[in-house]
Amino acid sequence: QVQVVESGGGLVQPGGSLRLSCAASGSILNIYVMAWYRQASGKQRELVAGISSGGSTNYADSVEGRFTISRDNAKNTVYLQMDSLKSEDTAVYYCKTNIRNLLGIGAYWGQGTQVTVSS
Repeated sequence: QVQVVESGGGLVQPGGSLRLSCAASGSILNIYVMAWYRQASGKQRELVAGISSGGSTNYADSVEGRFTISRDNAKNTVYLQMDSLKSEDTAVYYCKTNIRNLLGIGAYWGQGTQVTVSS
């Protein structure tokens, strides 16, 4: 069994920063791509940023230059550093990991963490 747990969300003023963390634990043989998605109220879930096991990254155009994704493979953890936050970044942020365990390869999601950008 695999558990994926996000943390670090909260309320921040426009222009501020937050750092999200996502840790995977349990029966894990390998972790491949780790990614952050977000879903604003009334909108579809969208990809924010992803990082491969080798460290290659990709970002949504809306966050390029403001957000930084990184990972610590020894800790099975992915981070999202969010700077220069805007009101439109308000959403529930979800972590998704592609994990190989004894059952095979599957996608595992966290429960989400709320990020609210407001003055």
